[in-house]
Amino acid sequence: MRFRRRKSRPFGVAATSILDEPQLGVRRRRGIYLLPNLFTLGNLFAGFFAIVQAMNQRFELAAIAIFAALVLDGMDGRVARLTNTQSAFGEQFDSLSDMTSFGVAPALVMYEWALQDLGRWGWAGAFVYCAGAALRLARFNANLAVVDKRFFQGLPSPAAAALIAGFVWLAVDNKFPIREAWLPWVAFLLTVYAGFTMVSSAPFYSGKSFQLGRSVPFWVMVVAIAVIFVVSSDPPIALFTLFCCYAISGYVYWAWRRFRSDKSPVKSVAPTKQPAEPETPQ
Repeated sequence: MRFRRRKSRPFGVAATSILDEPQLGVRRRRGIYLLPNLFTLGNLFAGFFAIVQAMNQRFELAAIAIFAALVLDGMDGRVARLTNTQSAFGEQFDSLSDMTSFGVAPALVMYEWALQDLGRWGWAGAFVYCAGAALRLARFNANLAVVDKRFFQGLPSPAAAALIAGFVWLAVDNKFPIREAWLPWVAFLLTVYAGFTMVSSAPFYSGKSFQLGRSVPFWVMVVAIAVIFVVSSDPPIALFTLFCCYAISGYVYWAWRRFRSDKSPVKSVAPTKQPAEPETPQ
């Protein structure tokens, strides 16, 4: 019986198997995480559904669809963090979905509902909002690592969309005491305010410091039950009032910190420039 002589290898070199060696012509497949991206896809669908309903003059359904997109947008990130399924693809997909649901959809809903009666002022106001949402999302992606995590720089696009959708929902249900002749101009001012506030530097509380897995006092649960009761009793009035308060909270907090001579918590920090590598003498 003959034994095959084993080839020796240098000391300290680990043995490799055929599975570790790269094979020619074989590409490793890359997949995406399904669960968080399903929520993002639902967010995109809700925004598209809002646009379709606005084109069909069903503005109440369009406003409700934007609020549904807001809920789904708030869930996809938390689901990704809880399941440890964050990915670069998910971040880009979420930004594109947000631009549709919270940038294009609210602008078109507001234009189809009231702004088109103002002519050029109407579509200009809708474009200001749409452009503000695009700039807001681009700045958020660029400043993700250089701003205070507790605050947003400018009004978040989901909150701005909820402000627009809440106004439409409230007015369609005839619960907004305002003359019909003034309604387009009020809608115009609100739309322009939301667009410019998104690109402002006012600090808005983000809520990212709140951890779902952390223990909280008992009164927090009582407050949550009270908020659910108030919102469910009359959703249009409760939601619009809630997001109106949030839309001005950034300016109030900014004025308070300026009165105390404190620095803004969301001031962007320029990234440090890497020193140039010395050239190798030839």
